[in-house]
Amino acid sequence: MTAPVRIAMWSGPRNISTAMMRAWENRPDTVVSDEPLYAHYLIATNAPHPGRDEVIASQENDWRKVVEGLCDPVPDGVPIWYQKHMTQHVTRDMALGWLSNLTNAFLIRDPDEVVASFARTREHPQVWELGFDMQARIFDYVSDFMGRAPPVIDGSDVLKNPAGMLRLLCIRLGVPFSERMLSWPAGPRKSDGVWAKYWYDAVQRSTGFEPYRQRDVQLSADLQRLADACRPHYEKLYAYRCVL
Repeated sequence: MTAPVRIAMWSGPRNISTAMMRAWENRPDTVVSDEPLYAHYLIATNAPHPGRDEVIASQENDWRKVVEGLCDPVPDGVPIWYQKHMTQHVTRDMALGWLSNLTNAFLIRDPDEVVASFARTREHPQVWELGFDMQARIFDYVSDFMGRAPPVIDGSDVLKNPAGMLRLLCIRLGVPFSERMLSWPAGPRKSDGVWAKYWYDAVQRSTGFEPYRQRDVQLSADLQRLADACRPHYEKLYAYRCVL
């Protein structure tokens, strides 16, 4: 690693994105940012999320100012800045040129599992809330300016072999692997967004990645159609995923 690295990890909802943020934050050489575009997303879409007004009040909501800050020097004098991003927070009106200042990576999950999990918190989810199409769009944009595919990891692969997959991810990102990424103290973090009390109960109880378990997903016809609409975007990135 020859220079400070700003890692932008692009995930959709109901993945292991917060556990991944914990893994990176547990490194002594890394500072993290938690969903910096969330307030922009809530204002732009009027999505009825819990704590909506509190989230909006807690963050800058002009996306131009947010992304300018995300390209600033790495804070706190450390060499790695890990930015946890939700792909659905990038709205269609946003330019993407700022991504060239970041080291981009992608965290994916099977859409049947995403839809089943998301539907437990939102009765009638919409395809745009799941972020698969925007994740593919961002992936294409990054691939174009890099001239090659950026790193893609599947959440299930990480849960099956955290040490192997995180080591491989670090190699792809050009940073040293740290064993400290494999476990962390339970509890909240100052870096958690104000929305943590609504979404982070399981992660705040955790001390590492949960063991992988095969899920028997049963979807209604409407939810299956939603998952099927997302699947081409998932499979596109899945073809590029890091494998051991």
